[in-house]
Amino acid sequence: MHTFYGSHLYSSDNPFDLGQPEAYRTWREQKLAHYPQRLNDLIVEIGNIEKLTAAEHQAILTGCRQANMAIYATNTSNITNNPINKDQIRLLGSQFGLKTLDHNPGADADAITALTVQNDTYHREYIPYSNKAISWHTDGYYNIATQQIHGIILHCLYPATTGGHNKLLDHEMLYIALRDANPEYIQALMHPEVMTIPANIVNGQETRPANSGPVFKISATGSLHMRYTDRTRSIIWRDDPITQEAVAALKDYLHNSGTWCFEACLEAGQGLIANNVLHTRSAFEDGVTPRLLYRARYYDRIQGT
Repeated sequence: MHTFYGSHLYSSDNPFDLGQPEAYRTWREQKLAHYPQRLNDLIVEIGNIEKLTAAEHQAILTGCRQANMAIYATNTSNITNNPINKDQIRLLGSQFGLKTLDHNPGADADAITALTVQNDTYHREYIPYSNKAISWHTDGYYNIATQQIHGIILHCLYPATTGGHNKLLDHEMLYIALRDANPEYIQALMHPEVMTIPANIVNGQETRPANSGPVFKISATGSLHMRYTDRTRSIIWRDDPITQEAVAALKDYLHNSGTWCFEACLEAGQGLIANNVLHTRSAFEDGVTPRLLYRARYYDRIQGT
């Protein structure tokens, strides 16, 4: 059995399986020993986004193995005259095995979303296209089981004048906090009907059916996947005591503990590449140039993590 500190797992000893306490203890020890201590530990300066050097690729991969995320920073001298385009975002993703994009309704025709304030009839109904704050969530938490989001890229072209900060939390660290508090919390949050997203109704028409599923799930490859939203109007929790206790503990951790969280404000030319970690966004104000980020969601997980 070889050692690791990401979440690439063995066929029999899976640390996320409650029936494998020794595997969990070994993995937990290594995870905590290698977890980055500050945001700067996750930032990787890169040259050509279309073709990373071996060292750049390895540095980003290391961040994703240790914390399920990394922040890349492109050459600032090229930002104004030659900003990164969507084709380059796709090429970056492909270097990490991210290829299968999610064609969600809010995305552009190429499946990469331009996140900026939009006031048209469709987009103004959804908070990501406003300047309002967004609480803790993973992307695509409302997707059906066969279309779960495992990888994301969030690239900043133009930041807001003020605000627009992101809090970031590796979902594996939240798993540790909850399992250490009470393993029954994990069992409850892995129930296949623990969290239900109600049907989405637009102008009296159902655009998305109700969808139930777990918060934590061990994927087919053995990695830990999480789907979660902190919203209250768009979620129904399973009605039993241990679930209610587990959800309360989860929310208490997210709102009252800064442990293992990072806070970042992506600058122009910077981007987050991650295994769909938990994140927030603070409210923001635009200046002359509106805030604009490209968001790519993938059904793939970052290769090698």
